Amino acid sequence: MAQGQSNDLEFDYFRDKVLRLTGLDLAAYKNRQLERRLKSLLNRHQIPSLSAYARLLETSPTHLDEFKDFLTINVSEFYRNAEKFDELRDIYLKELLKEKSSLRIWSAGASHGAEIYTVAMILEELSPKTKHYYLGTDIDATSLKKAAQAEYLERDLRALPERYKKRWFHQAGENYLLNREIAGKVTFKQHNLLQDSYPGEFDLILCRNVVIYFTAEVKERVFKGFNSSLRQNGILFIGSTESIFSPRNIGFQGVSPCFYRKL
Repeated sequence: MAQGQSNDLEFDYFRDKVLRLTGLDLAAYKNRQLERRLKSLLNRHQIPSLSAYARLLETSPTHLDEFKDFLTINVSEFYRNAEKFDELRDIYLKELLKEKSSLRIWSAGASHGAEIYTVAMILEELSPKTKHYYLGTDIDATSLKKAAQAEYLERDLRALPERYKKRWFHQAGENYLLNREIAGKVTFKQHNLLQDSYPGEFDLILCRNVVIYFTAEVKERVFKGFNSSLRQNGILFIGSTESIFSPRNIGFQGVSPCFYRKL
C-alpha cells in the first residue's frame, strides 16, 4: 500500500474518532492548516501518530478537553477589537433600538462568554432596565460552564472601558467576578454550528473568529444559516480577519468591515 493511502486511512480513522467523541467534523476545516496544527500538537506531546493520538483522546478526558480547546480556539476577552465594539454601540445597536425596544442577541461560538456579556453591558447603558434576550452557544460544554460562572482574569478585561469594569465587576483575589445583574441575563446552551439547527429571529448575531479555519464551502453554509436566523435588517458581526465574499449571493449587504446586514 502506498504511503499516501496509508496516511489517508489513518486520518480517516482519526477524523471518525474525533467526530464520535466531540461532534466536531474535521472535514469542515482547511486541510493544510489543520494538518499543520495537528502536527504541532502531536510534537508538543511527543505522540508518534494520529492513531496513537486518537486512542489517547478516547481514554483521557484531560487530553480530549485540550484538543477541543485547541481546535475551537477559545479566546475570551471583553471588548476585543475595541474600535469595532465602539462601532457596534454607536451605530448598529442604536439603529436596532430605533426599530425595536427589546432585542434578541446571539453569540455563536461564545467561548467563555466575554463577548455576549460585553453586548449586555453596552445595552444596559443604551437602554437601561430594558429586557433583552441574550443567547451564548458553543460546542464546548467546558467553555460554557466557565461562561456561566462569569469569573475572569485581569487580562480578560484589559480592553474593557473602565466605566464598565467599575460598574459591573468586583475583584475577588486575582479574579474579577461579573455582577449577576449582567451575568444573569444570558442563557448559555451547547450548539454545534455544523450539525444543529439554527435558532431564529435575532436582531444581532456575533460570530467572531470562529469560522476562520473552515473551508470556503462550510463557511458559506454557516453564513447562510446565520442569514436565516436574522430578521430582516438584522446585523451579523464577524471577526476582523474574516469576510464574506459575494455577500449578496447569500442575502447580506456588507455595511462596514466585520458588519453585514440581512437584506
